[in-house]
Amino acid sequence: MPGILLGDVFPNFEADTTIGKIKFHDFLGDSWGILFSHPRDFTPVCTTELACAAKISNEFKKRSVKMIALSIDSVEDHKGWSKDVMAFNSEGETPLPFPIIADDKRELSVQLGMLDPDEKDKDGMPLTARCVFVIGPDKKLKLSILYPATTGRNFDELLRVIDSLQLTAQKKVATPVDWKPGDEVMVIPSLSDAEAASLFPSGVTTKDLPSGKKYLRYTKV
Repeated sequence: MPGILLGDVFPNFEADTTIGKIKFHDFLGDSWGILFSHPRDFTPVCTTELACAAKISNEFKKRSVKMIALSIDSVEDHKGWSKDVMAFNSEGETPLPFPIIADDKRELSVQLGMLDPDEKDKDGMPLTARCVFVIGPDKKLKLSILYPATTGRNFDELLRVIDSLQLTAQKKVATPVDWKPGDEVMVIPSLSDAEAASLFPSGVTTKDLPSGKKYLRYTKV
């Protein structure tokens, strides 16, 4: 797994990107952030992923999430590849709506534990895996997902988990399997029934179980 753990402060790295040099925490400001890495520019799966991310970038913006990608090629390569990505979306005249980090020396990939030892370039150097990091406004890592180079990501799922992360950061609830916004949520076990009744005036329902334990408590928020 990546070299940074949930709850860790995400490194405030400096990097060259397609919008110039950035310092990561300054780039994020008070927003949430998502950083997703790609094995290489001008490759098929990566192109479909970036195109999808660009197409739904307004969904991330609605959630106050700043997007940034990373690949182990140069800024110039990224700029050329960005044109292919937007052409794939039939938006060839539109710029890519988020920056791409140039990690051609693999320094950031090593720092964050993003290299995939099973996928190598023509020189035998490892490529980056498909990592996803979601960072909160407190600059701490809230979610990490690691995919192999051969498997493209599901960006609808990334939006779903961001909705869950943002909801559970504000409310004393957890989201059950396959939860989507608008569905019932679960009251966290550390809340007493009295506290739950006070916090959730819309009501709490409890599912009866053979054990007799009252831990499956649902509510609407």
